[in-house]
Amino acid sequence: MYSIGQVSKMFDLPIPTLRYYDKEGLFRDLEREPSGIRKFNDQSIEALRVIECLKKSGMQIKEIREFMDWCAQGDATLEKRKQMFYQQRQQIQKQMEELQKTLDMVEYKCWYYDTACEEGTENNLRHDFETRMPDPIRDCYRNAHR
Repeated sequence: MYSIGQVSKMFDLPIPTLRYYDKEGLFRDLEREPSGIRKFNDQSIEALRVIECLKKSGMQIKEIREFMDWCAQGDATLEKRKQMFYQQRQQIQKQMEELQKTLDMVEYKCWYYDTACEEGTENNLRHDFETRMPDPIRDCYRNAHR
């Protein structure tokens, strides 16, 4: 069993966030001491891992609650849960593609300004910059501009 403070440190989450998740009904197996102190078991820790994963993938708390409700319903909701994760995977892949384009632009700009600073001017880069780029930077530039 883990205290809320221990779980907060394990997941680097504020204690009020954990209390909010509890209030929203996201923990099915959370135990309480007679004094009301929350105690997290291995099942509630695993639930928190899934909750944080879903949050980071862009799901809202109400959608996560619906997923947790489906879990509580058992095998009858397996297909719904599977489809939800397939949809999340698709959204994450799209986000990753967008982040890659952003990183590629930053990589290109790092090369651009490194080169301009070494030469003391941008003037030389304004005319034939694409031919001067190393292949990996050219790939970044092209990906960032598609």
